[in-house]
Amino acid sequence: MKTNLKTIAATSATIFLLAVSTVFSQSQRKPASLGREEYIEVEKNVKLHVTDLGEGKPVVLIHGWPLSDAMYEYQYAELIQKGYRVIGITLRGFGLSDKPGGAYNYDVYADDIKVILDKLKIEGATIGGFSMGGATVIHYVAKYNAAHVSKLALFGAAAPLWTKRADFNYGFWTKEDVNGLIALNNTNRPQLFENFGKIFPANETSVSAGQAAWLGTIQAQASPYAMGESMKALRDTDLREDLKKIKIPTLILHGTQDKICSYELAEQMHKSIANSTLVPFEKSGHALFIEELPKFNAELIKFLK
Repeated sequence: MKTNLKTIAATSATIFLLAVSTVFSQSQRKPASLGREEYIEVEKNVKLHVTDLGEGKPVVLIHGWPLSDAMYEYQYAELIQKGYRVIGITLRGFGLSDKPGGAYNYDVYADDIKVILDKLKIEGATIGGFSMGGATVIHYVAKYNAAHVSKLALFGAAAPLWTKRADFNYGFWTKEDVNGLIALNNTNRPQLFENFGKIFPANETSVSAGQAAWLGTIQAQASPYAMGESMKALRDTDLREDLKKIKIPTLILHGTQDKICSYELAEQMHKSIANSTLVPFEKSGHALFIEELPKFNAELIKFLK
């Protein structure tokens, strides 16, 4: 019995010393991370994935349909090296963000962005968006009077309208066309990816096979439901009134060979946003962020300065 008591006492002492040592070690350790959240809750049971890297003036980037913030991999690398803080937000339904049932539209996306920028206490940022993300950031700036941001950048933006109207005969798509895309999404999503992959670049060689495969892995993470609902927003939303509300400096980067969001759309945005600059990408289709990567990054950084 005495031996057992001695053994128990020795074991307890050892456990105590190990616990004290662990606490001491943790208290002495210098944190390796910047302490930023990778997943931020925007409403109950909905968390969005946020890439938050680097230190300096903030740049907020919103992806296009059906990608995620991972599409900006080669913008993040350049911006961090140049001394900027990059904040890539993946919209609900896409990438590593939560994929709830419910509404998917520019109002919801803008509200989610506002919650994240509120929580991060961001001020004076440049906010940029690609394709559907471009439409989203236009709506964000208009709806919230440019809260948290001082500049706007649009990359191949699907705005002011993605589908033609009686009073807007620009672009490639009709509402009936988009209805067909939604139907294909609901019956053969791999075919939808393949079809868009063919028209995403300017030509067969402007995006490498490796780059196409990389983008394909990002697309595959998207919720089919979110993809379909987002296409309804692309089909139905008219942002012409939103463009008139934008007063901050705006950069418009757009491929002249874009087969998804016609260059005509960029010209219409440029006409409607008072303080805007339009930079054509002559060698690019919709994938201008990789087709002319050095030019894309250079133009963006010049605008940030």
